[in-house]
Amino acid sequence: MTSRRRATRVLVRTVVIAAATLVSACRRPAKVAVSAGDYVGDGQCLACHTDKRSYEHTAHQLSSQLPSSRTILGSFREGENVLRTPNPHLYYRMSARDSGFFQSAIAGIPPDTVTERFDVVVGAGRKGQTYLYWRGDRLFQLPVSYWVDPGEWGASPGYREGVAEFDRPVVPRCLECHATYATSKPALSANNRYDRAGLKLGISCEKCHGPGREHVARQQSTLGRLEGPAIVNPAKLSRAREIDVCALCHSGIGKETAPAFSYIPGDPLHEYLQTPPPPVGEPIDVHGNQVALLERSACFRSSQMTCNTCHDVHVQQRDAAAFSSRCLTCHTVQSCGMEPTLGPKIAEDCVDCHMAEQTSSVIVSSENGQPLRVRIRNHWIKVYPGTADPHWQPPTTR
Repeated sequence: MTSRRRATRVLVRTVVIAAATLVSACRRPAKVAVSAGDYVGDGQCLACHTDKRSYEHTAHQLSSQLPSSRTILGSFREGENVLRTPNPHLYYRMSARDSGFFQSAIAGIPPDTVTERFDVVVGAGRKGQTYLYWRGDRLFQLPVSYWVDPGEWGASPGYREGVAEFDRPVVPRCLECHATYATSKPALSANNRYDRAGLKLGISCEKCHGPGREHVARQQSTLGRLEGPAIVNPAKLSRAREIDVCALCHSGIGKETAPAFSYIPGDPLHEYLQTPPPPVGEPIDVHGNQVALLERSACFRSSQMTCNTCHDVHVQQRDAAAFSSRCLTCHTVQSCGMEPTLGPKIAEDCVDCHMAEQTSSVIVSSENGQPLRVRIRNHWIKVYPGTADPHWQPPTTR
């Protein structure tokens, strides 16, 4: 009898431990400091998650890359590789050589030339691209960028046109939104020093799911799998924490409360970055704080929607009209005031009326003295002047 009781106690204890293990498997990993070595790269992730290979072609994944004739969109052909400036004694030339790709500022009489290499391409090319170069362990922005519309080289945002400059530093907070990870080197004299070998380009799987080293180790071990996945699934987070994953990069510069690249998905973002909501009525630039714009929307306030309600980050999404199917999960065609005029056709493109493209005042460039401005879709879901008749009423949900 005694041995039977002992066996029963052992069985109960085993069941309790197993249950606790299963519960821990549903929790996100504990908050710990991470390093470059904790990131395994998309290749490791996609070896198992083959159904997510479409992510390799998304704007997030291509947000920063190494330079090549494929990744640099601007032309290096003679006659198309020069950027003139309002200064008649200064122009820039882009050149492709066997040793790499270069930008040169050619100034003065006789001309003096300053040349730097394209080391990092920033931007998937939907709106444009800018380029970075290394000077030792310091990272700088090159003075010439490329803009898809009108398909020309132009002055990089933040640079003065007509002055030969190559000294705009790339600080950690800016790099944080265009790369997965970087190790900053603290220095009193500069805030753009990094460990070049530890720079993880692109917004990889691990930017949204957390570093994968421990996850891979556990999945390769039978006992490890019992400990839990050690990875974050944003879809299983609370609404606020799920939005935080996107807000890290889509809520503006903010004020850092922890070092860049220390945020782990699933943690409260305010512990790392403070982005207080703008005062009611204060204008928000379309490139400034897309999360705050979404939060002003009646659709957001009257539902439990998140960014992922409309966006599937694992696939390339460039067809605005395709988002109509998301709208019609809550709204009906008949609820739109334009339905009597447009009929069923109204279902083909809700977004262009209710999330209009607008010109950003934050991203400002120029080409030989002529301003170049980028148009970005506003995430404040509402009716925009000129997109609907004056009798339109807000849609009602089913």
